[in-house]
Amino acid sequence: MDWIIDKSRPICPQIGEQLCLGISKGMFAPHQKLPSVRELAMAAGVNPNTVQHAFTELENQGIILSRGTLGRFVTENTETIEACRLEMAQQYVRVFLRDIEQLGITEAQAITMIKEAKP
Repeated sequence: MDWIIDKSRPICPQIGEQLCLGISKGMFAPHQKLPSVRELAMAAGVNPNTVQHAFTELENQGIILSRGTLGRFVTENTETIEACRLEMAQQYVRVFLRDIEQLGITEAQAITMIKEAKP
C-alpha cells in the first residue's frame, strides 16, 4: 500500500481514509487480518499512536473489528464497506466542488466538464 500523507492535514484521519480506501478497493478483503499497528506505522512513516487512533476510529465505524490478541480484521459486513466507499466518494465531490467554486466555475459548467471528461 502506498501511503500519501498531506502534511497540511491531520495525519490520523488520513491513515483511516487510506485504510478505508484499501478496504474499498479490495486490498484488504472482508475477514482479512490487517497488519499490526507497528507494521502500518513503519510502512506509513508515522507514530504507532497515530495508527492506533485511526484503528479505533475505524472500529467505532464498524469497518474493522478487534479480536483481542488475534489482531484486527476487516468487517465481513459488505454494506458497511460500501458505505465507507460512498462516504469517501462524497468527500472527494465536496472537495472538488469547493475547489471549482473558488475558480469561479458555475455548477452547470462543472457538470458539463464532468460529462466531457468521462472516458
